[in-house]
Amino acid sequence: MSDWEVHAVKYADRDNRTRADSFIFDDNHDAPHAMDYYMWLLRRGDRVILVDTGYDDGEARDRGRPIRIDPRAALAPLGVTPDEVDEVIVTHLHYDHAGGLALFPNAHLHLQAAEMAYATGPCMCHDTLRMPFTAGHVCEAVTRLYRGKLSFHEGDAEIADGVTVHCIGGHSRGLQAVRVRTAAGWLVLASDAAHFYENLWLRKPFPIVVDVENMLEGFTRLEKLASRRELIVPGHDPLVRQVFPSGVAAHITRLDKGPVREISI
Repeated sequence: MSDWEVHAVKYADRDNRTRADSFIFDDNHDAPHAMDYYMWLLRRGDRVILVDTGYDDGEARDRGRPIRIDPRAALAPLGVTPDEVDEVIVTHLHYDHAGGLALFPNAHLHLQAAEMAYATGPCMCHDTLRMPFTAGHVCEAVTRLYRGKLSFHEGDAEIADGVTVHCIGGHSRGLQAVRVRTAAGWLVLASDAAHFYENLWLRKPFPIVVDVENMLEGFTRLEKLASRRELIVPGHDPLVRQVFPSGVAAHITRLDKGPVREISI
């Protein structure tokens, strides 16, 4: 079978962050450290799979974290409308990854069973663990389940020929990475298994974490899944847009052809 196109679609960013927000162990916690927010689109022929959904204006207002572009409009340059998206891989249920589920009403969701159990279980009694979730997004996933529009996966699973998911955990209990066969080799969309190249390459855990051991072991797992380390795509790193070639619009980056610049951290 042929390889997949993979596009990183940036819909938001935050510049009012410091390195303390990105790394548990760091000698320069007060230095600025920006973050980008992405969705990812996989395409082969007529088949389209969206990885994560971003979040909408309502969530942006509630959290005081504005978006640059509505996720639906962000996909338009790729020729994809919301109603045409019929498959979404949800890497985890945090607000910035599952906050746009309602924007894609026809989509069948792929989610780790461990993530649903975590997001609806006793861990959510703790404010700290509940903070990255929004109840409405979790309820939307439950609604899809009752509509027959959600598939649960346990660990490793194949979504399509050349597209697999792998439960990593760490940042969230059922966080899954996505492995995609591309012209450049096996590419891994780490999502929040590695927010930044620096988390992965220097083994620095991200501060929002439910299991530090899983997070650290997950870095090694990502490296085993990818054809080479440079084909691991962090979930929030602005460097992605410098390392990989530009796409069909200013907010879109083409990933499947591989990096065109060396990664420097």
